[in-house]
Amino acid sequence: MFTKLGSLAAVAMLAFTVAQPAQATQHSEGAQRAAAVEPAYFEMTDITRSTFVVKLVEEREIQHARDLVSGATDDEPHVVGRIKKYPAPYNTGWSYHFDPTSVHFFNYAIEVCDATVPYVEDHLDEAGGAFLPGLYFCPWTSKLVREVPAP
Repeated sequence: MFTKLGSLAAVAMLAFTVAQPAQATQHSEGAQRAAAVEPAYFEMTDITRSTFVVKLVEEREIQHARDLVSGATDDEPHVVGRIKKYPAPYNTGWSYHFDPTSVHFFNYAIEVCDATVPYVEDHLDEAGGAFLPGLYFCPWTSKLVREVPAP
């Protein structure tokens, strides 16, 4: 029971950590549809030097990623989002990927969502329980390396 309560508390804390600022959600639905953004793809790495491709679909996140890659900013350099437990055609070699609508960037996050890219692959069947509660993955050593062409 304590493990379940701890996991629920961790997921709640993670949701608070990755919440967007209020002004980012004040756009009307019609304006969002009118301003459709072309997805962008970025290669990230972590302490293991494994590479992993992240698809971004939010204009704010795409611009932030481009600023990180160009060196225009070093704020919120790490990637966080919910994983999907199946491969994506743009992220070859891995059995999972980030849900593009959930990807954001952070400076600091709680430990329960931290892991390396290969560790998640090796323990994917455990993700969503005590390991990566809510399927949130926030590799603390993640770093965007470059923007890559769309597949």
